[in-house]
Amino acid sequence: MKLDFHTHGKLAKRLPFSTQYTRWLFEEAKNAGLDALCLTEHFNTLQFEDLYRYLLRHSRREGDTLVLENGLRVFPGMETDIAEGGHILTLGRLEDILELNRRLAPHKTPGKFLPFARLIRLFREYPVLVGAAHPFRAGGHIPELPAPLLGQFDFLDLNGKDVAENRERAQELTYALGQKLQKPVIAGSDTHQAVQYGCIYTDFPGEADTVADLYRQMQAGAYQIVISENASFQVRTAGLLKRALKEIHALGGDYVQILVGAKEAADTSPLAPGTKVC
Repeated sequence: MKLDFHTHGKLAKRLPFSTQYTRWLFEEAKNAGLDALCLTEHFNTLQFEDLYRYLLRHSRREGDTLVLENGLRVFPGMETDIAEGGHILTLGRLEDILELNRRLAPHKTPGKFLPFARLIRLFREYPVLVGAAHPFRAGGHIPELPAPLLGQFDFLDLNGKDVAENRERAQELTYALGQKLQKPVIAGSDTHQAVQYGCIYTDFPGEADTVADLYRQMQAGAYQIVISENASFQVRTAGLLKRALKEIHALGGDYVQILVGAKEAADTSPLAPGTKVC
């Protein structure tokens, strides 16, 4: 199972949610050879819940995952800012992720982010996995957290953007911290844009459809991290395209139509009978 642990379903968190753009993203993820991804959308993105409601309409539930119409498996998740500076990844059941996102509503703006000690207490009320996103990226201070708090992480993120910028540094620092804490290091692209899929991913020999099973395989080291030879080019190209598309939107244009050749259409199909979104 080729799994990308750190992905986004929108071009940018301050832009409106687009069903067309998200559909294009997940088609391109499959085309890039991925079998699964963790959707770690920013906790303070616009229309966080709308994104997951859309996925529910176009998927079937298997364990903790959503399997899309093209066969791509999605582990629900979230990326949360902390007051100290840095980002925290969370993976779990859809209902738990949505409930956590609602409980974090008062803490979604700078100056109101929770310190990690309070955030981890909240997360541990739920059966979720908690990871340190790109722990050595500039502006973050995760490695400076007290040892007892560092020990609360379930995994560390070897991040595609950081690998593209300085592969040796990213690998050396992330693996050293993982060894010190005795925590698994996994890989995620951190993409908001499809060109970046496949720059780095985590390859498991078998399938998993629950976070518990996924964590067992992570703890056993039953995986390998694969880095594309073109990772730097993919990340740079994705960054350039993202900036161009955001500028098109800022100027009043339809970046989705320009990108995928289709105008945005409202998705009004109802949720499947018996579907519950807490």
